[in-house]
Amino acid sequence: MNKPIALLALLLGAACSALPAQQSALTAASSSAQASSSQPLVVNIDARQTFTPVSPYEHGMFIEHLGLLVYRSLWAEMLDDRKFYYPITSTPPAHPAGPGFFRMLQPRRWTPVGPDSAVTLDPAHPFVGAHSPRIQLAGSAPRGIRQQGLALVKGKLYTGRIYLRATPGVAVKVTLSWGPGANERQSLTLSHLTHAYRKFPLRFTAGASTTHAALLVTGTGTGNFHIGTLSLMPADNIDGFRRDTISLLRQLHSGFWRLPGGNFISDFNWYDSIGNRDRRPPVMDYAWHTAQPNDVGMDEFMTLCRLLGVQPYITVNAGFGDAHSAAEEVEYMNAPVTTRLGALRAHNGHPAPYHVKFWDIGNEPYGTWQLGHTDLKYYVLKHNEFAKAMRKADPSITLLASGAMPDEMTIEGMTRAMHLKNLQAQFGSPADWTGGLLAHCWGNFDGLTEHWYSRAGYRFVVARANLPPVHPGIEPGYVPAKESLLQWVRHPSNRVQLKAEEWHEYEHRFPAMLKKHIFLSIDEYAYTGAQPDLKSALAYGMVFNEMLRHTDFLRMSAFTMGVSTLDFNQTAAVFNANGLLFKLYGDHFGTVPVALSGNSPQPAPMYPPGGDQPRKNAGSPTYPLDMVAALTADHKFLTVAVVNATRTAQQFHLNLAGATLQGTPVVWRLSGPGLDSANHVGQSPQVAIQRLPVSSSAQNISVAPISVDIFRFPVSEAQ
Repeated sequence: MNKPIALLALLLGAACSALPAQQSALTAASSSAQASSSQPLVVNIDARQTFTPVSPYEHGMFIEHLGLLVYRSLWAEMLDDRKFYYPITSTPPAHPAGPGFFRMLQPRRWTPVGPDSAVTLDPAHPFVGAHSPRIQLAGSAPRGIRQQGLALVKGKLYTGRIYLRATPGVAVKVTLSWGPGANERQSLTLSHLTHAYRKFPLRFTAGASTTHAALLVTGTGTGNFHIGTLSLMPADNIDGFRRDTISLLRQLHSGFWRLPGGNFISDFNWYDSIGNRDRRPPVMDYAWHTAQPNDVGMDEFMTLCRLLGVQPYITVNAGFGDAHSAAEEVEYMNAPVTTRLGALRAHNGHPAPYHVKFWDIGNEPYGTWQLGHTDLKYYVLKHNEFAKAMRKADPSITLLASGAMPDEMTIEGMTRAMHLKNLQAQFGSPADWTGGLLAHCWGNFDGLTEHWYSRAGYRFVVARANLPPVHPGIEPGYVPAKESLLQWVRHPSNRVQLKAEEWHEYEHRFPAMLKKHIFLSIDEYAYTGAQPDLKSALAYGMVFNEMLRHTDFLRMSAFTMGVSTLDFNQTAAVFNANGLLFKLYGDHFGTVPVALSGNSPQPAPMYPPGGDQPRKNAGSPTYPLDMVAALTADHKFLTVAVVNATRTAQQFHLNLAGATLQGTPVVWRLSGPGLDSANHVGQSPQVAIQRLPVSSSAQNISVAPISVDIFRFPVSEAQ
């Protein structure tokens, strides 16, 4: 994604044909519509008219090695740079290349205990990587290294390991310190060291809670000692992962996680990410300007998916990577132990094939920011080579091609990079990346991917795409947008509507897409710059509703990032407002969409189509509410999701055809005291989901202000 500052803001704050008849029935206003705003809102639901069931992959997640994001949020390792990629010096590091926000995801550094000259990075016979720390001793004066800024919880057990070799007779002490006093630390003395590396277990119990703890490795005696690598984790980790974040994320029932990239993937060597974690070399991630320890590799990602109860969706390196390595990755993950790489997987402790179904070839290959970027006319050749090699390794896999529709190519400046006169990408032009895949890679994919990132507070104006950006870190073409609350909330769902308009144009141009059931996966999406509060949850509720109106072709989606559903620090985590929204829909919305219409169409767009603006606004004909309905799989309940992005309570009258209301309905309501309500670790939650009773009458159903509701009506189908 050519949008680093916007992505960090997310993490920290965090010409088209008409719609097919199937989906137009979902959102079309009734024939008697066009009622004025003074008339009561009437909602018509026809349970006899059902559509393509909601895919279990509708609300998936995306994650990549962005800085230390994976290691700070999911992996339980407490020590940064545990394989000593960076210099060990008392001089603070210069800020790395790249945007300033990324410095917040830079690793903590080791510093010397004693003079800097006592610690060198020795390239002779390194334990892992290019070198290992060598500490020259000075008798009884301790010499070694220290890392500060660790977080501890009082009474909690921490375990780990360290690899050491030394001049015989040297004693090494490993100390966990939670304060300055002599009684505010625990030390382990390790002896009987030799010239060969030996692994020693570590075990500490924290005497206090702090975020300023330190781990020290020091030695005394004559000679020197080398540190191979070391590790420290809370003892309650689950297969190396944080128990708290895993427990929360598992509740989202996300269906799948897309991993391990992301921009990171285009220079990722998967061969280095398997086998003994302590022996995997650390590598520089040139996409995000941070060294990666390679601890969370392919097998660990499969463990993560197992712990979360989701399917893995793997992106292969089609940047600097090649078809052969991608095919071997498929073999390693999916082949039986009778194959060479299946046997290697078994040797690494995983004899059973993972049977990974979904595979994505490349990440944003259309973008000039992508390592290994090439023109479309060459990339289609690369894609075809990858597809054939990967399917030879496993013919059963589902392959996705990395597309970019005209809106993405326009917004990300690809027309400008291609020196095209028309800055708005056109269907069938050299800037139509998805169209190029459809024309030249047919038969070599089962689905197509899309990414979109809407910018909170900005809109894209094609005519300004060649002018300097209005603010640093914002691409050319974006200008501040003056939006009402409802317009702000609708903004990102308009990108989904725009993708639908463009998809139907492709179906018109390539009718075989319908016969072969080519599907769309929105592999990355986010409302960048929007804080994870109630206001953004309203926006994502409209995004969900819009995606659910297009289940005939939109079968997968992955939110950026999976851990952006959480508020977390080093020791604790809670669901933020966006996480609660995912939980609300995952727990309570039905799986069989039904026709919904109303007497209050959404207003016309404020701006002409083009850039990030569709021809018609997203939303259902139930303005100012946005609604979508579905039956549960057993058809015993009708669920209706309603987003009320207004500051006043709204009411609607429900007309139900094809089913009869039975029993007492309930509503699950996500809301809070104000638009900026948010949830933070260590504070009382401001955003919550409440289960409330609803009047059994279909007259004047009430919807609370600034809320996302899912109503559940017990029904019996008409005979």
